[in-house]
Amino acid sequence: WVWGLSLGRGDQFENLDKHTQWGIDFLERYAKFVKERLEIEQTYAKQLRNLVKKYCPKRSKDEEPRFTSCLSFYTILNELNDYAGQREVVAEEMGHKVYGELMRYSQDLKAERKHHLQEGRKAQQYLDHCWKQMDNSKKKFERECREAEKSQLIYERLDSDINATKSEVEKAKSQLYLRTHMADESKNEYAAQLQTFNGEQWKHFNVAIPQIFKNLQDMDERRTVKLGESYRSFAEVERRVIPIISKCLEGMVAAAKAVDEKRDSTIVVESFKSGFEPPGDFPFEDYSQNIYRTGSDGTISTPKNEGVKPDPKHSMGKAKNKLWPFGKKPKAPTLEDFSHLPPEQRRKRLQQKIEELNKELQKEMDQRDALNKMKDVYEKNPQMGDPSSLQPKISETICNMERLRSEIHKNEVLRMSIMHSYIVLNSSVSSSPEGSYTDDPSQEHRGPPQPDTHEFDDEFDDDDPLPAIGHCKALYAFDGQNEGTLVMKEDEVLYIIEEDKGDGWTRARKQSGEEGYVPTSYVEITLEKNSKGAVTYI
Repeated sequence: WVWGLSLGRGDQFENLDKHTQWGIDFLERYAKFVKERLEIEQTYAKQLRNLVKKYCPKRSKDEEPRFTSCLSFYTILNELNDYAGQREVVAEEMGHKVYGELMRYSQDLKAERKHHLQEGRKAQQYLDHCWKQMDNSKKKFERECREAEKSQLIYERLDSDINATKSEVEKAKSQLYLRTHMADESKNEYAAQLQTFNGEQWKHFNVAIPQIFKNLQDMDERRTVKLGESYRSFAEVERRVIPIISKCLEGMVAAAKAVDEKRDSTIVVESFKSGFEPPGDFPFEDYSQNIYRTGSDGTISTPKNEGVKPDPKHSMGKAKNKLWPFGKKPKAPTLEDFSHLPPEQRRKRLQQKIEELNKELQKEMDQRDALNKMKDVYEKNPQMGDPSSLQPKISETICNMERLRSEIHKNEVLRMSIMHSYIVLNSSVSSSPEGSYTDDPSQEHRGPPQPDTHEFDDEFDDDDPLPAIGHCKALYAFDGQNEGTLVMKEDEVLYIIEEDKGDGWTRARKQSGEEGYVPTSYVEITLEKNSKGAVTYI
């Protein structure tokens, strides 16, 4: 039964392409299975050898116990070490005779399959080229016949027209002859091209394609035979070590039978017997005959040190002193919104948490996009997987995204409320030398606003305004609803009179002289090179 005869036309070429690729993929999948199996064998053998090494005696032979139970255990360890060696042999044989052979054969199959498929494509391209030539010659023949028919009609009309001149009739006649001759040549060319195409088509579907299909069939059958041989080799590797493993197990059983409790007891007796006779009874010696008895003679004194019980509290104290370093001190509770921290630290921790949540959200979004792409692939190629199996994972990812967005929004609200509260608080903080705006000691040191009843604009009633240290451009509009803040429009240019101190706010001045705080993230700042210690008034 030959593929070329049963499959017929060339539209089955794509099916054979897919089938042969599946065959190679299946062979490589089995090779991967063999690789993982031999890795398990290697790991198992290594663990067995480590176990034997751990429990083998580390003393010299003279110091080893002579008990049969110990000797049998050491014999079992030796047999187990040999058993581990056989597992290593299994892994090595699988690696060389099964896995390595399969991988080499897979590469050969890929090269052979590629060659056969290229031959098939070349044959199809050549047939398409012949058909195109035949079709062109057919269209040319049809076109020439129409032109000849037109020339004939023109000649017949002029020949029957009494007003037509002789030269016009002769010209039409010669044109008819030329067109007729060209039509005959096109007819002959079309006939030749048609005959050639029919011959090439017969060769294509009866010789070339069946031979290519036969080669692919032989290749696929050899792959199947190779898989069967690999299955058998896989089992033979295991079967060849069974006799040796059986001997190892028989040695363990013989070691177990060699355990003799009577002999071990005799060894103990011979090792520790003293050879002395048991002592006799001690006689009673009465020394009370010449002693004057008193009223307290019947009492028995108790030694001072006898009967003294240890103080249980003292002993418990020692136990506690010994045990306390191993205990763990309870950690202070950490609140989710960091409300136990100072405002600035709380704001920074909230900002850090927002960044971490954004990273997690980006991961979930990437995972959602990947799942959607995989779902599209499954919908276009159902043989690769079921698209509905990905829907639960997509839904779970979307739920995680919504949860993360909710947490980000909640933390953003907390952070912005802290920043607004910090502005209100900053407008009422007393001035200090640490809040100066210049490093020049001759310059005036200015701190935060004084805690008086004046408004924010009344804080700077000095004769001269604060020097500008740069300028900024508003990237976004800011409403400045809180006390101490400055309203600004998008693209508005402001003067910088105080840099951000780490709280996220920058002090600025408008062209009109109005001053206040604006969010640092809302502006693009440009500082003057000579601003440090300079006195530049705006």
